[in-house]
Amino acid sequence: MSRSHQTDDSADESTESRRHDDAKLKQVYDRTRMSLIERLSDWEDQRTWNEFYETYWRLIYSVSLKAGLGADEAMDVVQETILTIAKQWQKGQQYDPSKGAFKTWLLNITRWRIADQFRKKQRNPAAMNQSGGTRGADGDFRSTATIERLEDDEGDVLERLWNIEWKSNLSRVALERVKNKVSPKQYQIFDAYVLKDWDATRVRKQLGVSMAQVYLAKHRVGGLVKKEIDALLGQFE
Repeated sequence: MSRSHQTDDSADESTESRRHDDAKLKQVYDRTRMSLIERLSDWEDQRTWNEFYETYWRLIYSVSLKAGLGADEAMDVVQETILTIAKQWQKGQQYDPSKGAFKTWLLNITRWRIADQFRKKQRNPAAMNQSGGTRGADGDFRSTATIERLEDDEGDVLERLWNIEWKSNLSRVALERVKNKVSPKQYQIFDAYVLKDWDATRVRKQLGVSMAQVYLAKHRVGGLVKKEIDALLGQFE
């Protein structure tokens, strides 16, 4: 088999693997979301809680995975974090901007829920011994399932993970919102030119558009993305 055929086969396998992972994640996401909605069913303003969930679930999930939890455990963290916040809101214990940034406040609640999952692991040593530890999403193998493992001499590992994922999540959510506000063609141009970093000539030729359309999409869609990010950042200030 030629190298090009091997490369194509590898790419196909990689794409198929990603599709399988995405499908599995969607199943877990749908199940967790419905369970959460049922537990919040008697509360007011379901739309607000649904929007909050849609905005922050993947951030919480990603950080939980990279902390060393499994997929189901990470989804439990998502659900319990949102429930904790909802219960605090119901009691009038809302986030107070005068006491610190929302990003830090949400991190601290997530940290406690991650710690809860590690404590559950410690209470079930048979499960830990059977697996020999937990492999995080970054591929590192963890043999110690305690929240203390996330602290090191250089500072708070979890906080560093959170800061990285926070920025990524803001961009992802903003892009998803903007995608629903512009035409599919204009978003496709923006995706190719800005996100995939194609040069303008390639975009023009492969998508069959003019150079003016390329630059217009960059300006318009890019401006909308910036507005969405600013709105997300200012949501709790």
